[in-house]
Amino acid sequence: MKLTHTFIKSLIATNVLAALTVSSFFSNAQESQPAASEDVEVIEVKGFRGSLIKALEAKRDAANTRESIMAEDIGKFPDLNVAEAIQRVPGVAISREGGEGRNIVLRGFSPGFTRTTLNGMEVPAGSDGLDSGGVTVNNSRAFDFHVFASELFNRIDIQKTQTASIEEGGIAGTVDMYSARPFDNPGFNSTLSLKGGYNDLTSEVDPRFAFLASNTFADNTFGALFSVAVSDRSVRQEGFGSVRWEPTNRIGNGTWGDTSGLSTINGTPSNYCGAEEAISCLWVPRLPRADFFGNEQKRIGVTGSLQYKPNDDMLFTLDILHSELENDRRNYNSMEWLVNRGAPGDFQGQSPVSFTVDESGKVLIAGSFENVTSWYESRYQVSDSIFDQYVLSGDIQLNDRWSLDLMAGMAKNDADREEIRYYYRSVPHFYSYDYSSGNAATVDYGDYDTTDPNNYLDAVNASNRSDDVKKSNTTVKLDLAYAGDSFDIKTGLAFNDREVEYRTADGDFTPFDPSKYTTPFPYSDFGKGLDGATLAPFLVADFDKLEADGILTHNYTNNAAQGWVVGEKTQALYLELNSDHEIGDMYLRTNFGVRYVNTEVTSEAIINNSPLSVTRDYNNFLPSMNLALEVTDDIVTRFAYARSMTRPSLGSLNIASPQFGYTTFTVGNLGNPGLNPYESNDVDLSVEWYFAEEAVVAFNVFNKDIVTSLDTEEVEKLVDEEFWPSIYADPQYIATAPLGDPASQTYTHRIPVNNNDGYSVTGYELMYQQPFIFLDGWLSNFGVVANFTHVSAQDSTGLSPNSYNATLYYDEENYGARISLNKRDDYLLQEPAGNGHAQERKFGPTHVDVSAFYNVNENISLSLEIINLTDEVERIYGTGDGDLNLTREYSHTGTQYFIGASYTF
Repeated sequence: MKLTHTFIKSLIATNVLAALTVSSFFSNAQESQPAASEDVEVIEVKGFRGSLIKALEAKRDAANTRESIMAEDIGKFPDLNVAEAIQRVPGVAISREGGEGRNIVLRGFSPGFTRTTLNGMEVPAGSDGLDSGGVTVNNSRAFDFHVFASELFNRIDIQKTQTASIEEGGIAGTVDMYSARPFDNPGFNSTLSLKGGYNDLTSEVDPRFAFLASNTFADNTFGALFSVAVSDRSVRQEGFGSVRWEPTNRIGNGTWGDTSGLSTINGTPSNYCGAEEAISCLWVPRLPRADFFGNEQKRIGVTGSLQYKPNDDMLFTLDILHSELENDRRNYNSMEWLVNRGAPGDFQGQSPVSFTVDESGKVLIAGSFENVTSWYESRYQVSDSIFDQYVLSGDIQLNDRWSLDLMAGMAKNDADREEIRYYYRSVPHFYSYDYSSGNAATVDYGDYDTTDPNNYLDAVNASNRSDDVKKSNTTVKLDLAYAGDSFDIKTGLAFNDREVEYRTADGDFTPFDPSKYTTPFPYSDFGKGLDGATLAPFLVADFDKLEADGILTHNYTNNAAQGWVVGEKTQALYLELNSDHEIGDMYLRTNFGVRYVNTEVTSEAIINNSPLSVTRDYNNFLPSMNLALEVTDDIVTRFAYARSMTRPSLGSLNIASPQFGYTTFTVGNLGNPGLNPYESNDVDLSVEWYFAEEAVVAFNVFNKDIVTSLDTEEVEKLVDEEFWPSIYADPQYIATAPLGDPASQTYTHRIPVNNNDGYSVTGYELMYQQPFIFLDGWLSNFGVVANFTHVSAQDSTGLSPNSYNATLYYDEENYGARISLNKRDDYLLQEPAGNGHAQERKFGPTHVDVSAFYNVNENISLSLEIINLTDEVERIYGTGDGDLNLTREYSHTGTQYFIGASYTF
C-alpha cells in the first residue's frame, strides 16, 4: 500500500493529467433470448443508455421500492462525484461545500437519517469542512460521500422502503455502494484513464488519473482485481459576507458611542421592537468582509478484490478499499467591526456618519463610519481523512434448497484537522458599506490603505488547535435462506461494534509584530466573476516566515478533558418471507418480515481529571411488508409498510462537556446517553407504468409518521451520580460548596430528551424515463430522464420542499452527450440561529452539468465534462425576526472543465 501511495504521489508531482473511471463489469444489458436459428442478431445496448436499462430492470424486479445507478461501461461512472451521481435519483438532494457535493438529503431528512453501506457493511466516513459554511470535522452519523472517488464504484442502490434483511438505522433510506470485482466480467480486463480539469476561477489544471486491471485464472475459479484513482482539486471560493446581521438592541451597552453626529438618515427606522430610539433596533452587518477560502485537495483511492470459486456452489470474496482525502487550506478575510461586542482598549467607539434604512424600516442597508477597526483574518488549516475497509464474504449453496451467506468486515475512518488562525488588527479608519445593490456590499475605505503593513497594531491568536475524529465499525453477519417452489424464507444474525472518538487540543501563542509578517494577497484577480461584489485585496499573514522564525508552532497540549468516546454495540435477528402468487391474470410478489435489535450505548469522557462512563441499552421490534402487484405486463403497483428507526446523533449521546452552575443550580451543554432512537411508521404507495421499451412513468406517495423524536428541554432533577466525583473535584465547586451539592440540590438541566408528540413527513415523487427510439434516424438516439420530488413536513434541517432533476441525452455507439439540470428549494440550516435570527437558511441552487464522449476506436475514448456550467453561487442567509432575508455568505467557486482520454486493453 505504501509503494502504491508513493507511486501515485509521484504521478501528481510530475503533473500527469489524470483520472480513472473504474471499470465496471456487467453482463449484457439486454439478455438475448434463445435463438430460433443461427440468423438471429443479438443487439447489445451499452453506454449511458445501457446503464439506464440495467437500473430500470433492477428497479422493476426489486421486492421493495428502490432506485439504482449503474456504471455505463468499463471506465464510465455517470458523475465525477458519488453524491452528485446520487442526486439524479428521485427523492434525493445534496448539500455542496466548496462547489462539490458532500452529503445527501433523502426524502427531506437530514443526512444523519440515511444509512450508508459499502460492499455489504455499514461504514463511517467523515472529513473536515471545505467552505465558509462553518462545518468542522464530521463527528456525526452523516456520511461524507466526497471522501471517495466515484471511479471506485460500479453500482449504487438507494433502498427507499425497508425489508427485514436490510439493517436498521435509516428512516430516510439506505444507500448501498459496491466496488468492482473480477467475476463481474470474467477474463482479462484493463482500463486507463487520464483527465485534466480546468477551473475558470482558479485558472489551474487539476489532474485525474485512474487504472484498473482484473483477470480470472484456473478455469475461472480464481480472480483478482486492482484499481487506483487519484485526483487533485484546486478550489477558490470567493465572495462577500456579513458574518450574520444583528439587531443593535442585543449589544447591551450600545453599538456606537455617539450617534448625535449623524449627518444623514435616509429612510425611516421602524419602532417594531418597542425601542424608544428606533435607531437602536436596526439590523446591522456585524463584520462585513471580503472572503477568500482556498483549498488544495488531493484524493487517492485504491481497491483490491480477490475471489475464489472452487465450484458452482461456492464463492468467497475479499474486498479491500483504501481512500485518502488531504486538504491544505488558506483562508483570508478582511472584516470591519461595526457591532461592538466589548472589544478591548482602542478597538471600540465606532462613530456613524450617515445611515440608509431599507423599506422595511428594520435594516441598516448602508452606512458610513469613522473610527472603524479592521480585523484581517488569516487561517492556515491542514486536514486529512483516511479510510480503510476489509470485507471477507462467502456465498455457499448448501443444496438445492438451502444457501448460506457469511460476511465479516472492518472499516475505520480517521479525520483530523490542525488550524492556526490570526487576526491582524488595524488603526481606526473611515469605512462605508452599501448593500442596496444585492447580496454583496459596495465598500469604501476613504484614504485608508488596506495594503500598508504600518496600519497594523497587533496580532491576536484566534485559534491554534487540533481536532481528531476516529470512527470505526466491525460487522459480522450470517444469513440462511431456504428456497421453496413459490416462496423463500430468509433468516439471519448481525452484529455491529461502532465507536467514535473525538479529541481536541489547544496550542501555544507567541505574540509578534504583524507588520513584519505580511505578504501581498496571493491573487491579483480577487473577486473576478462575482456580480455586484467589491473585493479589495489586502495584506495577509506570511505563514511561511512565521514558521521559519519559530513563531508558528504545532505544539498542542494533550488535554484529555476536551474529548469523548461513544460506543455502540448492536445485535440483530431477522426473519423474512418472500412469495409469489397468481391472482387471475395478475401476479403478486410479497415480502414480509420482522427484525429485532438490541442496542447498547457506552459514553465515556474525562471531566476535571475524573473518568466518567455511562452505559445504556434499548430494544427495537421492526416489522416490514412490501407488496408488488403486476397488474398487467406494463403496470406494477407497490405498497409498503415498515417500522423504521434512526439512532440519535453521536453529539447528543456524549457526556464530555457539561457546564455546571453551582450558584444558579443549572447544567448546560449536556448530552444524554439514555436517549432512545427516532422511530417512524412508514407507508409507501407507488404505480410504475412501463409503457414502452426501456421507458417508465412512476408515481410514488410516501408518509413517515415520526412517533419518537428528540427535543431539548429544561428538566428539574438531581445531577446523575456518575457526575459527582468530577463535580467534587472541580475548583469552582469547592469555592461555592455546599450551596450546590448535587447529592441533595436539584439542578435545572438543559438536556436532549425524547419527544413522543410526533409529526409526519409526507411527499410524492414523479419519474419519467424514455429513449426516443420511436423516432426515425438520428433523432432515435435522444432520450430523457427526469424526476420531481415534493416533501411536506415541519421545517427541518436540510429539507427542500421541492427538488427537480432532468437529463437530456444523445447516445449512440461511437459518440454521445448529455446535459443535466439539478434544482432544489432553499433549505434550513439552523433554528433558532445565531445572533438573534429566527432561522438560518441556504439558497437552493440550480446546477447544470454537461458531458460528451467520442470513441476513436474499440480501445480509445475521448471525453469532455463541464461541472457547474453557469457558475452557480452559494448563499447563506438569516431571516432576522422571521421575515427578513439578510445575507451571511455570498460566494462562488467557478466552472470546472474536464478533457480526458481512456484506453481499454
